Amino acid sequence: MPFIPHTEVEISEMLAAINVASIDALFSEIPAELQLNAPLDIAPGMNEMQATQLLKKRANENVLLSNYIGAGCYEHHIPACVWELSSRGEFMTAYTPYQAEASQGNLQLMWEYQSMMASLMGLSVSNASLYDGATALAEAILMALRTRRKATANIWLPMNLHPQYRAVLNTILKPQQIQLHEIAYELNTGTISLSSLENMLKKSSCDVLIISQPNFFGGIEAVDELTNWAHRNEATVVGVVNPMAMNLLVPPGEWGEKGAQIACGEGQPLGVPMNYGGPYFGFLCCQKDLVRQMPGRIVGKTVDLEGKLGFTLTLQAREQHIRRGKATSNICTNQGLLVTAATIYMSVMGPDGLKNVAQHSHVQAEQLYQKILTIPGVTSVFSSDRFHEFVVRLPVPVKQALEQMRLAGIQAGVDLSDYYPELDNSLLVCVTETKTTAQLEDYFIALSKACRLG
Repeated sequence: MPFIPHTEVEISEMLAAINVASIDALFSEIPAELQLNAPLDIAPGMNEMQATQLLKKRANENVLLSNYIGAGCYEHHIPACVWELSSRGEFMTAYTPYQAEASQGNLQLMWEYQSMMASLMGLSVSNASLYDGATALAEAILMALRTRRKATANIWLPMNLHPQYRAVLNTILKPQQIQLHEIAYELNTGTISLSSLENMLKKSSCDVLIISQPNFFGGIEAVDELTNWAHRNEATVVGVVNPMAMNLLVPPGEWGEKGAQIACGEGQPLGVPMNYGGPYFGFLCCQKDLVRQMPGRIVGKTVDLEGKLGFTLTLQAREQHIRRGKATSNICTNQGLLVTAATIYMSVMGPDGLKNVAQHSHVQAEQLYQKILTIPGVTSVFSSDRFHEFVVRLPVPVKQALEQMRLAGIQAGVDLSDYYPELDNSLLVCVTETKTTAQLEDYFIALSKACRLG
């Protein structure tokens, strides 16, 4: 029996209140060809034992492969305590915290998260998270435009920004009459050059400059000169960064002479499993003078009337549950459980542990990169410095090589021609601290064989 709590009388009263004759009339704006005119073809239900047996059968169909796919989702070791603690009922089942319902423990955890993220980004303020990296970037751009209060809304985004992020920006921003201008990357380095920016400036003003660090190809951008150029031309800088990389690279708040005003990105590398693509969480940090335009929860530390330490949601007048349509955003939740894991992960690892993970990932990637280049026919695509991802061109079709390596138990990387047609036969490879020397050797042997078979 379906769970529909309304009686026929109540339904009739509601329809009468809105002056609609029937339920069908209420949904008449939906085209007839899209309406379901027959019951759903769903198999009969199962009892608990049957459902468990089916799930075990499906689970056994999974194949565990050695993973070298990055492209925004990264395999890092997660200490067992991270999800042992995150899975406690106090965290796992906690509702979105508005002040009346939020416990001091949850608020303190979010405050600790904000403190660590702000420190990692070299900026003054962090919110308590957003949905994911792509929507965090969209919110960062909208935030930047609110602070500028200008008639123009020209956003410059590099072509070496994650393709899925660019797609999300098109979906969210274009309907708001925001102009997106794509910056071509240099074919020899894969990075953005000042000459490209100067050429674009002849055709359009730049209100917000997006800088991806590292970029989608794993390359390191010249963030200091790009940031200084943007500020000379009165543009706001938004840095889209891998938080793990910030343990080795200069954080956004220290880019150039004045620093990026806003930093955002995907928080998944900080203790969140890959989970077939989600759920993850987005982070957003900014300089202090922009805080009133920041969307999402912000937790502050204070003392109560008795002088006891306490935590509270602050600056709530920015939010939709207070200001409705005048809020900075329609964000009405955060990814609290994922933030819990990230906070525990960063606390357990500490600054030195995070730096070691980043350093080891970089070194491992460089070792595999140099080794791969010794395979006949394999060449380097970009000459820029790298973090833990790199691009190589194969002497055989990439899809063919990927299938050969899959048969050898290896997910070898990402075929870039799916996103960049000009990068035919180009493979994006990611290496993290999880890979052993023996696994890197297995990759080299399997790729060598795949290239010979071509």
